[in-house]
Amino acid sequence: MTKIIGLTGGIGSGKTTIANHFQSSGIPVYIADDEARKIMQTAEVINAIKEAFGETLFEGVVLKRDKLAEIVFNDPEKLQQLNEIVHPAVKRHFKQWLVDHKGFPIVIYEAAILFESGNYKNFDLIITVTAPLESRIQRVIERDNTTREQVLGRINSQWTDEQRVSKSDFVIENIDIEIARRKTDEILKILKIKQNEC
Repeated sequence: MTKIIGLTGGIGSGKTTIANHFQSSGIPVYIADDEARKIMQTAEVINAIKEAFGETLFEGVVLKRDKLAEIVFNDPEKLQQLNEIVHPAVKRHFKQWLVDHKGFPIVIYEAAILFESGNYKNFDLIITVTAPLESRIQRVIERDNTTREQVLGRINSQWTDEQRVSKSDFVIENIDIEIARRKTDEILKILKIKQNEC
């Protein structure tokens, strides 16, 4: 039976770096945000977003993602509305992905809002990646070419590290990348031992 491990962390924590490290160790990783981006280009989801948020968010069939982000990260109700459109579609996609990877003893599902969505209940174990607030802010400003205010808005729409850690089985502190990778390797060893015991 495949063990499904949830991997999460706030924006800018470096969870994708950790996900890539798992992947390079031969563990299949489902990056939910990347898949959601692709799913948001499907006709079914585009129509649902148009209905909920209006045609002005589109240039032809292309969704203006920055405009949508601006709306949802400043309005919890709108964010909830968007999640109700996208999450079920991602869930269906992941189900199929799992079928395609059923030969693997361990798979990783990486998502920023694992707890906020309630999706964490569907996993065998949870790993949270943490990092100091200022490091997170700087990483996102550089990565997304955005402002400090916008980054803080997104951070404030998510759970705190303390909330995530309290519900997690493992924590990777991502300050020094080499130390974080070593911690990831340690966790992987533990996961493999646990899997062998099943």
